[in-house]
Amino acid sequence: LGLSINSTRPLGKWSPDDESSLVAWYQNAVGISLNGSDVKIWSDSSSNSYDMAQATATEQPAYSAGTLTFVSADTNNLQTTGQISLSGDFTIGIKCFPTAFNNVIIADNTTSNEFFKFTTSSQFRIKIDGTSQNISLDSGTFGDDYLVITRVSNVLTLHKNAVEQSTTPTLSGTADIDAIGVRATDVNPYAGTIKEIQIYSSSSASLTANVNDRLS
Repeated sequence: LGLSINSTRPLGKWSPDDESSLVAWYQNAVGISLNGSDVKIWSDSSSNSYDMAQATATEQPAYSAGTLTFVSADTNNLQTTGQISLSGDFTIGIKCFPTAFNNVIIADNTTSNEFFKFTTSSQFRIKIDGTSQNISLDSGTFGDDYLVITRVSNVLTLHKNAVEQSTTPTLSGTADIDAIGVRATDVNPYAGTIKEIQIYSSSSASLTANVNDRLS
């Protein structure tokens, strides 16, 4: 009694909402409200209600079977009226497939110089409080991947498909996020697909392992 399909999971199986530091969770194939076949709302599966929405029909990403497709020429994006601010350690997990580069995946569209961005097919850039750091892949290129970005005592680490990359730059400040697929103001729109995004205000080896496992 009191259970539903969406809330039931195998006994002992980890879920993002087990974590007290969960800030926002854009869960695969959950919380999607459609305008035809396009996404007008991707509801936050955490208890914080940072729902991502887009009222302009031409800017709504397409949806099919748990996958949101963003077209940069259409400036597809989703935004929250709330403000996600990460001032200390954080963990961000993303399941995505970028199809073009020099494009942001998550960012702030009301505060400038706050974004997480694919700069090239083999380099990721994080910009916080106007200061940026790049993380280059040890090998290969970005594709249909799951990424986990962590900050611990200001040290950034990128995991690509559960493999930790060797570049670990330092970046302090408060990371602001209020948009998926665009940054202030309405520039560098994302091109590609997104299946899930998780954001936490903490980082640990066990959390990284659990996020990697889920996104895999």
